[in-house]
Order: sequence, then C-alpha cells, then structure tokens
Amino acid sequence: MRPHALTGPLAALVLIAGNSRTAIAADDPSLNSAQQRQSPTAFAGPKPKQVSDWGSDEGRSVWIPALDILGFELALNRVDRLISNPQVYRSPIDNLHANLHRDWVVDNDQFSVNQFLHPYQGSVYQGFARSAGLTFWQAFPYTLGGSLLWEYAGENTAPSINDEIATGIGGNFLGEPLFRIASLILESAPDGHPGFLRTAGAALINPAMVFNRVVYGDRFDAVWPSNDPAVFTRIDLGASISTHFSSNVNVNRDPTAEPIGQSIHRSEPNATFTVSYGLPGKDDYAYTRPFDYFNFELAADTTNSLESIFSRGLLVGTDYAVGDRYRGIWGLYGVYDYAAPKIFRVSTTAAALGTTAQWWLSSSVALQGTVLAGVGYAAGGVIHGAGVRPAGPLGEGQRDYHYGVAPNGLVTLRVIFGDRLAIDSTARAYYISRLGATESSGTEHLIRADLTATLRVWNLHGITLRYDESTRDGKYGNFPNSHQRIGTVTLGYTLLGQTRFGAVDWREPL
Repeated sequence: MRPHALTGPLAALVLIAGNSRTAIAADDPSLNSAQQRQSPTAFAGPKPKQVSDWGSDEGRSVWIPALDILGFELALNRVDRLISNPQVYRSPIDNLHANLHRDWVVDNDQFSVNQFLHPYQGSVYQGFARSAGLTFWQAFPYTLGGSLLWEYAGENTAPSINDEIATGIGGNFLGEPLFRIASLILESAPDGHPGFLRTAGAALINPAMVFNRVVYGDRFDAVWPSNDPAVFTRIDLGASISTHFSSNVNVNRDPTAEPIGQSIHRSEPNATFTVSYGLPGKDDYAYTRPFDYFNFELAADTTNSLESIFSRGLLVGTDYAVGDRYRGIWGLYGVYDYAAPKIFRVSTTAAALGTTAQWWLSSSVALQGTVLAGVGYAAGGVIHGAGVRPAGPLGEGQRDYHYGVAPNGLVTLRVIFGDRLAIDSTARAYYISRLGATESSGTEHLIRADLTATLRVWNLHGITLRYDESTRDGKYGNFPNSHQRIGTVTLGYTLLGQTRFGAVDWREPL
C-alpha cells in the first residue's frame, strides 16, 4: 500500500471530532457553561453500556483477536499479491518456509512504509485486542505477535528487526490514543447510544474496534470507560505565508553528474489536529491505566500528505501536587514520533522518563508543560537524498535514511491567559547514534521546534500565528557533512474544543 492510502482515516479525526461533544463541542450555548468546559463527558447524556472491569469481564476474549489478526494478515497478503509484487507476497506457507531459514536484518523499504504504515498496521492489531475486552498490557503481546507472524509469513523477504520494533511496539503507542479517541466519540453520544454517524466516525479512526463491535454483536458493543478525563482539543487550518530553508544536500543519485540541490513548495495549505487527554489537575481522575494521560498530534500538508504524527502517553506513573496551584504527573512514557518537514524526516519508537504538569501562576494565568528524556530506536535522513547502497558506485556513506539507537528529549510549554490567549512552544531533539546503526560510520542530529500564539476571537473560534523550525546535521565517515534547515511561518484558523485552551481548575470556576 502507498503511504497516502492510510492518511485518510487518520485525517478523518479532523472531521469526526467536530461531531463529538467531548472532543470538539459545537457552538451550542447549552454546552458552553463553566461546568461543561471543566468536565465535558459528564454532560453528554446517559452513559452507554460499559464493561465494568475492562480486561477481566466475562465477555472478553483472548481467542477472537488472535483470529482477527490471522484473518487480517491473510487478507492483506492476498491484496498485496494482487496489487503489488506476487513474488514478495507469495502464500503464507511458502513465505514461512523460506523465512525460517533466514537471518533477521534491517530492511531497505521506503521510509514512510517502515515508519508509518508498519506502526499503523500494529495499531490495527492492538485495536482488535483492546476492543475484545483486553487491557493495554494484555493487548501488547498481540501486537508483537502479529508483527512477528507478518515478518515470517506475510512477505517473502527476510524478517526485519526495525519492522518488529515499529509495528510491535510503535503500534501500541500509536494505537492506544486512536482506540481511546474512538471510544470517547462513542461514549459521548448525547442519548447514551452511538448512532450511525458516530459509529462511522469511530470506524475511520479505529476500524478494528468497530469491526469487532459489528461482527460479534452484543458481545463487544460495550464502550470502554474513559473515567471522564480532562480533555483539550483543537483543529488548525492554515497556510504557510513565509518559508526559508538551506541545504547542502545533492539529490542527484548519479555522483558523476551535475549536483542538484533540494527545492520546496514555499506556500501551501496545512491542517493539524491535537488531543491532550487526562490533563493533570482534575481531582476525581486517577492515572491507574497506561495512557490515562496522552498527547496526540496529527499534521498534514500538500507536500507529504502526512507531515507528522506525535504520540506520547504515560505508561506507568502517578500524580503529585505542590501546594494548591501546582498539579502534575510523572513516570515512564511511551513515545511514537513521525515527522517529515519537507526536506528530511525522522521517526522514533521510544521510552522516556518525565513529567507533565500545570501551575496556576495567578488566578487567570496557567502554565502547562511536559519534560521528557529517553531513548529509542529511530530512523532519520534526507528526503529524495543521494542514497547509498553497500555495493555500488557510491560505496558506504550517506543514504536515504539511517537507523540507530537514539537518545531523545522533549520540552513543551503552554501559557494560558484566561480563555482569550495561549502561547505554545515545543522543542524536540533526536540523536541517531552509531549504536545499532545500519551504517557504522554515520550519525544524525535532528531538532524540531515551534512557537505558536492563538487568540480566541469568538466562542470557540480563533486565529493562530505559528513559526516552526527544523534542522538536521548528518555525519558519515569521509563524506561531506550535510546540513539542512527549514523554517515556516503559518497563519490560520483554529477551532477549539469545549475546554477552550485546556486549563484545568480544581477550584470553583472563576
């Protein structure tokens, strides 16, 4: 499948969220009270039927998701054989027999296939298991096992280490937010019973979950209980109004030909969807399950279709308080990142230690932020780069992208001035090392940062001015070091969720 084939379901978050009173409330005065902004799910109407203790209820199944995954992989193998390469997608039995005698490798598939399509495929496995009543940790082996089965029986190529990490682990870190967002859309149905539109919207976000609800009838029609988290959402629709970039990368694959520099589209439309789920500061919400706090961001543009996905969630941790004004959570986070800022790209599956907190600086000014530091297995490199093959005229050196163990860090800050103005800043850093690298002589250092100001003009509608900048430095043995930098100014329209800028106040509303 081509990379853009799956961006439609994810981009549908932007459309479907507009129909959810929890995710993005409509401009309905009856939903615009301070109480509704503080606890949106509590005003959604009667609760639908729920599993009382998800993961141990008698309706759960350990066999059905296994059968779901087997059927999905068989169907995917047959479809790929029909539309792609019959020699690669031979019968699962033939593939299994061949791959059992092959060593594990780091493969050379396209970056978007390895770093987006494989994690998305893993999220489907995770969705089958979660929607069958299993907990996050119970579903984890299904994602790992589904990836392992595909590596051996899905394709007639040597099993891939990078695919097992991206699919088996990254699929969980991507899949859990999709499962929870889809569940939240179903849970917040005004009459307590999701109708066709909400079910269709949930299917676009998490098709595996709705498949089990439809195929197995009442057994899996219970809605996973969210426990009423504090939720912040926003949709941004804009266009870049100024772009500057610099690059010394030669994109001509023929080393004997005239060098060709990189080029970009300087002005283009873009869209971003953001969900922060389980923000700290809500007294009656506990962090007892993985991803009870998560932040999910999806961005699309006309250059790469999928420009970025950032997903991070608290795997194991707890909350804390310092006085009355400072509330936070800390612990171990799971991270899946994918970013392709026009001239290079980076993606990682990682674990990180850190904290997310909120501090009321005054009665009307709040500061929210996250600080993480961790390590993962990452890929990075140029877009349409010169490319290097181990045996060929270019020899060993710079290639289209590079794998390696990667320390990474994140700092985010949001200053909220009442419900009128918010200023956001984010900085992400990745260092793709030589350890576990596909080129022992290569390293990549990548930084992505942005600064955003959003002014709420009327009700839930606002305008946003954003500046983002990304830089990359690549070093490969005797080859010239590569340096790339791109900065973009974007102006756009913002639709805020019912919680507006997401400040969580445990006191009486101001």
